[in-house]
Amino acid sequence: MKVYITYFVHGTTTDNEKGISSGWSDAKLSELGIKQAIELKEKVKGKKFDIVFCSDLKRAVDSAKLTWGNAVPTVRDERLRECNYGDLNGTNSEKVDELMEKHVNEPFPNGESYKDVEKRIQSFLKDLVKNYSGKHIAIVAHRAPQLALDVVIKGKSWQQAMKEDWRLKKAWQPGWEYIFES
Repeated sequence: MKVYITYFVHGTTTDNEKGISSGWSDAKLSELGIKQAIELKEKVKGKKFDIVFCSDLKRAVDSAKLTWGNAVPTVRDERLRECNYGDLNGTNSEKVDELMEKHVNEPFPNGESYKDVEKRIQSFLKDLVKNYSGKHIAIVAHRAPQLALDVVIKGKSWQQAMKEDWRLKKAWQPGWEYIFES
Protein backbone atom coordinates (compact mmCIF):
# COMPACT_ATOMS: atom_id res chain seq x y z
CA MET A 1 0.00 0.00 0.00
CA LYS A 2 1.50 3.31 -1.07
CA VAL A 3 0.51 6.93 -1.48
CA TYR A 4 2.14 9.40 -3.85
CA ILE A 5 2.60 12.81 -2.25
CA THR A 6 3.55 16.16 -3.72
CA TYR A 7 4.30 18.65 -0.97
CA PHE A 8 3.88 22.40 -1.44
CA VAL A 9 4.68 25.18 0.99
CA HIS A 10 2.20 28.00 1.46
CA GLY A 11 2.89 31.32 -0.22
CA THR A 12 4.99 34.04 1.39
CA THR A 13 3.24 35.74 4.31
CA THR A 14 3.42 39.24 5.71
CA ASP A 15 5.19 37.64 8.72
CA ASN A 16 7.76 35.98 6.42
CA GLU A 17 8.52 39.36 4.90
CA LYS A 18 9.09 40.83 8.38
CA GLY A 19 11.36 37.95 9.50
CA ILE A 20 8.74 36.55 11.90
CA SER A 21 8.08 32.85 12.58
CA SER A 22 4.30 32.62 12.80
CA GLY A 23 4.06 29.11 14.25
CA TRP A 24 0.41 28.63 15.19
CA SER A 25 -0.37 32.34 14.71
CA ASP A 26 -2.60 32.98 11.70
CA ALA A 27 -0.49 35.02 9.29
CA LYS A 28 -1.92 36.40 6.06
CA LEU A 29 -0.46 35.87 2.61
CA SER A 30 1.39 38.92 1.34
CA GLU A 31 0.91 40.26 -2.18
CA LEU A 32 3.89 38.13 -3.20
CA GLY A 33 2.37 35.06 -1.52
CA ILE A 34 -0.92 35.55 -3.37
CA LYS A 35 1.00 35.87 -6.65
CA GLN A 36 3.03 32.71 -5.85
CA ALA A 37 -0.10 30.65 -5.13
CA ILE A 38 -1.77 31.82 -8.35
CA GLU A 39 1.40 31.13 -10.37
CA LEU A 40 1.62 27.65 -8.84
CA LYS A 41 -1.67 26.81 -10.57
CA GLU A 42 0.14 27.12 -13.91
CA LYS A 43 3.17 25.14 -12.68
CA VAL A 44 1.07 22.15 -11.61
CA LYS A 45 -1.10 22.19 -14.72
CA GLY A 46 -1.07 18.70 -16.17
CA LYS A 47 -0.45 17.00 -12.81
CA LYS A 48 -3.41 15.00 -11.56
CA PHE A 49 -4.15 15.10 -7.84
CA ASP A 50 -6.95 13.03 -6.35
CA ILE A 51 -7.22 15.29 -3.30
CA VAL A 52 -5.46 18.22 -1.66
CA PHE A 53 -4.78 18.28 2.07
CA CYS A 54 -3.78 21.51 3.76
CA SER A 55 -3.03 22.77 7.21
CA ASP A 56 -5.97 24.51 8.84
CA LEU A 57 -3.91 27.70 9.29
CA LYS A 58 -5.09 30.57 7.06
CA ARG A 59 -1.91 30.91 5.01
CA ALA A 60 -2.07 27.26 3.87
CA VAL A 61 -5.86 27.28 3.31
CA ASP A 62 -5.63 30.46 1.22
CA SER A 63 -2.68 29.10 -0.79
CA ALA A 64 -4.58 25.88 -1.58
CA LYS A 65 -7.71 27.81 -2.59
CA LEU A 66 -5.76 30.13 -4.90
CA THR A 67 -3.95 27.23 -6.56
CA TRP A 68 -6.74 24.64 -6.94
CA GLY A 69 -10.00 26.50 -6.26
CA ASN A 70 -12.75 23.90 -6.61
CA ALA A 71 -10.92 21.84 -9.24
CA VAL A 72 -9.71 19.27 -6.67
CA PRO A 73 -11.37 18.37 -3.34
CA THR A 74 -9.52 20.06 -0.49
CA VAL A 75 -9.45 18.89 3.12
CA ARG A 76 -8.08 20.88 6.06
CA ASP A 77 -6.16 18.85 8.63
CA GLU A 78 -4.75 20.37 11.82
CA ARG A 79 -2.06 17.67 11.94
CA LEU A 80 -0.39 19.55 9.06
CA ARG A 81 0.09 22.71 11.15
CA GLU A 82 3.46 24.33 11.65
CA CYS A 83 5.33 23.53 14.86
CA ASN A 84 3.75 25.24 17.85
CA TYR A 85 6.53 27.53 19.04
CA GLY A 86 4.49 28.32 22.15
CA ASP A 87 5.72 31.57 23.69
CA LEU A 88 7.74 32.17 20.50
CA ASN A 89 4.78 32.04 18.05
CA GLY A 90 4.92 35.31 16.12
CA THR A 91 8.49 36.20 17.09
CA ASN A 92 11.82 36.76 15.34
CA SER A 93 12.66 33.94 12.90
CA GLU A 94 16.38 34.06 13.66
CA LYS A 95 15.66 33.34 17.33
CA VAL A 96 13.36 30.41 16.47
CA ASP A 97 15.87 29.05 13.92
CA GLU A 98 18.69 29.18 16.50
CA LEU A 99 16.57 27.06 18.87
CA MET A 100 15.37 24.44 16.38
CA GLU A 101 17.86 21.70 17.25
CA LYS A 102 17.35 22.27 20.97
CA HIS A 103 13.64 21.61 20.51
CA VAL A 104 13.79 18.36 18.56
CA ASN A 105 12.90 16.45 21.75
CA GLU A 106 12.19 19.27 24.22
CA PRO A 107 9.02 21.31 23.60
CA PHE A 108 9.24 25.05 23.04
CA PRO A 109 8.00 26.78 26.24
CA ASN A 110 4.18 26.33 26.21
CA GLY A 111 4.48 24.71 22.77
CA GLU A 112 5.59 21.45 21.24
CA SER A 113 8.78 19.73 20.06
CA TYR A 114 9.66 18.66 16.53
CA LYS A 115 9.15 15.06 17.70
CA ASP A 116 5.54 16.10 18.48
CA VAL A 117 5.21 17.31 14.87
CA GLU A 118 6.66 13.98 13.72
CA LYS A 119 3.95 12.11 15.70
CA ARG A 120 1.25 14.25 14.05
CA ILE A 121 2.67 13.48 10.60
CA GLN A 122 2.92 9.75 11.35
CA SER A 123 -0.77 9.75 12.33
CA PHE A 124 -1.65 11.68 9.17
CA LEU A 125 0.34 9.28 6.95
CA LYS A 126 -1.25 6.24 8.60
CA ASP A 127 -4.71 7.62 7.74
CA LEU A 128 -3.56 8.58 4.24
CA VAL A 129 -2.38 5.11 3.30
CA LYS A 130 -5.52 3.55 4.79
CA ASN A 131 -7.87 5.85 2.84
CA TYR A 132 -5.92 6.90 -0.27
CA SER A 133 -3.69 3.96 -1.21
CA GLY A 134 -2.58 4.22 -4.82
CA LYS A 135 -3.69 7.86 -5.04
CA HIS A 136 -1.67 11.01 -5.76
CA ILE A 137 -2.29 13.68 -3.16
CA ALA A 138 -1.07 17.23 -2.74
CA ILE A 139 -0.22 18.72 0.64
CA VAL A 140 -0.04 22.46 1.29
CA ALA A 141 1.56 23.21 4.64
CA HIS A 142 4.65 24.51 6.44
CA ARG A 143 8.30 23.93 7.25
CA ALA A 144 8.08 21.53 10.21
CA PRO A 145 5.65 19.07 8.55
CA GLN A 146 7.88 18.93 5.49
CA LEU A 147 10.94 18.26 7.63
CA ALA A 148 8.92 15.58 9.42
CA LEU A 149 8.22 13.91 6.05
CA ASP A 150 11.98 13.87 5.41
CA VAL A 151 12.42 12.18 8.79
CA VAL A 152 9.54 9.69 8.52
CA ILE A 153 9.67 8.81 4.81
CA LYS A 154 13.29 9.44 3.85
CA GLY A 155 14.78 8.20 7.13
CA LYS A 156 16.73 11.36 7.90
CA SER A 157 17.53 12.43 11.44
CA TRP A 158 15.96 15.71 12.54
CA GLN A 159 19.42 17.29 12.59
CA GLN A 160 20.09 16.13 9.01
CA ALA A 161 16.67 17.31 7.79
CA MET A 162 17.24 20.73 9.39
CA LYS A 163 20.77 21.01 7.99
CA GLU A 164 19.61 20.08 4.46
CA ASP A 165 16.45 22.22 4.53
CA TRP A 166 15.97 23.85 1.11
CA ARG A 167 15.13 27.13 2.85
CA LEU A 168 18.74 27.54 3.96
CA LYS A 169 19.87 27.49 0.32
CA LYS A 170 16.81 29.37 -1.00
CA ALA A 171 16.22 26.34 -3.27
CA TRP A 172 12.43 26.53 -3.62
CA GLN A 173 10.80 24.32 -6.20
CA PRO A 174 7.19 23.79 -7.27
CA GLY A 175 6.60 20.66 -5.19
CA TRP A 176 8.61 17.96 -3.46
CA GLU A 177 7.82 14.34 -4.22
CA TYR A 178 7.40 11.63 -1.59
CA ILE A 179 6.14 8.05 -1.71
CA PHE A 180 4.82 6.64 1.55
CA GLU A 181 4.53 2.87 1.87
CA SER A 182 3.16 0.98 4.83
